[in-house]
Amino acid sequence: MKNTQIKLMAYFAFACFAFVNFSALHAQKKSAKNNPVFTNYIYQGQDKVYDNNPLKSDEFYNPILQGCYPDPSITRKGNDYFLVNSTFAMFPGVPIFHSNDLVNWTQIGHVLDRKSQLKVFDTGISAGIYAPVIRYNPYNETFYMITTQFAGDINNMVVKTKDPFKGWSEVYKLKFNGIDPSLFFDDNGKAYVVHNDAPDPGKELYNGHRVIKIWDYDIENDQVIAGTDKIIVDGGVDISKKPIWIEAPHIYKRNGIYYLMCAEGGTGDWHSEVIFTSDNPRGPYVPAPNNPILSQRYLNENRPNKVEWAGHADLVEGPDGKYYGVFLAVRPNEKNRVNTGRETFILPVDWSGKYPVFENGLVPMEPKLKMPKGVENKTGKEGFFHNGNFTFKDDFTAVKLDYRWIGMRGPIEDFIKTSKNGLSINPFPVNIKAVAPTSAVFQRQQHISFTATVTMDFTPKSEKDLAGISCYQSENFNYVFGVTKKDKDYYIVLQRTEKGESKIISSSKIDLKKPVQLQVSAQGDDYKFNYSVDGLNFTNLGGIVSGDILSTNVAGGFTGNLIGLYATSANDAKP
Repeated sequence: MKNTQIKLMAYFAFACFAFVNFSALHAQKKSAKNNPVFTNYIYQGQDKVYDNNPLKSDEFYNPILQGCYPDPSITRKGNDYFLVNSTFAMFPGVPIFHSNDLVNWTQIGHVLDRKSQLKVFDTGISAGIYAPVIRYNPYNETFYMITTQFAGDINNMVVKTKDPFKGWSEVYKLKFNGIDPSLFFDDNGKAYVVHNDAPDPGKELYNGHRVIKIWDYDIENDQVIAGTDKIIVDGGVDISKKPIWIEAPHIYKRNGIYYLMCAEGGTGDWHSEVIFTSDNPRGPYVPAPNNPILSQRYLNENRPNKVEWAGHADLVEGPDGKYYGVFLAVRPNEKNRVNTGRETFILPVDWSGKYPVFENGLVPMEPKLKMPKGVENKTGKEGFFHNGNFTFKDDFTAVKLDYRWIGMRGPIEDFIKTSKNGLSINPFPVNIKAVAPTSAVFQRQQHISFTATVTMDFTPKSEKDLAGISCYQSENFNYVFGVTKKDKDYYIVLQRTEKGESKIISSSKIDLKKPVQLQVSAQGDDYKFNYSVDGLNFTNLGGIVSGDILSTNVAGGFTGNLIGLYATSANDAKP
């Protein structure tokens, strides 16, 4: 009898255990089914400048990287060119591109792709990674990426690798203040770091007064050598004119002369590039008489196909033996908004005299350039990055997402899953306004005019659930266009957030018997958010809305608009 009771008790305990686990498993499955699933994403660029300026066989389009790819830096090893950009709080950080000819580029990954390297989980979007510089040192056959990380406890830092295709080291913290560090490897094996810094205490003369410092660099220990710091530029080209924000310094050596190239004037409409020379890497440096060597600041405001804010450049010798410079600039829309952010441009550089000068860098820039001799334009083909007006499609069935999809403040792998059914997003209990990792995958807006469409299968359980599209300039400036629930009905809502304050532009009941198609389109500053419940006919929600809050010169910061596929379990966009 006793054994029977024990067996019954054991059986009962097992049954309860099984029931509890089955219930938990069922709840997990039910919860997983509630995650939104995105399929059939289509992004189409529609800029008139490309339609009106078709390419000839020996031409390519400028910018070479459209959308928010600012602060470009470039290096060369043999026939291989590598280019990196700033990413602030985006995760992973510092996209790295490869080319053999400066025209056709392939993204090979990100330099900072691990949480141990990139600690941006609690920073605003325009904190994080500033102005990365990539350099190759032939003396130890090593690539270096040096940058400033305004996040965690890192600040100025360097990582390195023997092979950029195979990933990068953990972070080496550098013991100096300031921003925009750059490495220079001299032909005698010595190394140096130059960077932007504040003047010595008590010597700041005006707002925006900065200096350029140099340090000797210990390659064996990956650290600046204490006590070797020296100011080599004070203020800029002519301190009597109170130049602002001398920054982004790079040293080059040519024909026995050391060249120090810097940005000057701030990264807005007075941006420029200037050059200095010296017989010694540690100076003194003398400004060239023909500065600036690159700028768009003196030109007619009403010029067509306007490019502005040009500066923050880096030089490299091209495959044809000619020098080229990559730099950031912007393409404002008809209302002078900068929704595509700072982009990567390139120009040939005339270095036939003592000083390098960007060819046509002081006159209105053209949307097309002549290719280096012997190069074929393959952009958008054979895996090369798209350029001009293009269509990007993603069905999200690949094991890993395309590199152009990025997260905010944390890895997208923490909340996504791809399968033959599409992209499933597990919503975080924070919304898009949080200074925290968000459950959204973003693609950069790459055209002034575009359409982005995605199909979403989602049934919210409560008003706390929302999934859809976000147009995101920052945590304080964004649009949310998605599906949520109120009482027993489902709604589609459009929310505008400006300076952190949100309001509902419009909302409407929606039938969710079938997956819904969500669409955002822009014609310059005019944005529209549309939806379809039958896969054929689209309905607009909220009319035409302004892209003002998606512009750098309205929202501030350093990024452009990001188009996000977004989900949250902490929704505050209530119909």
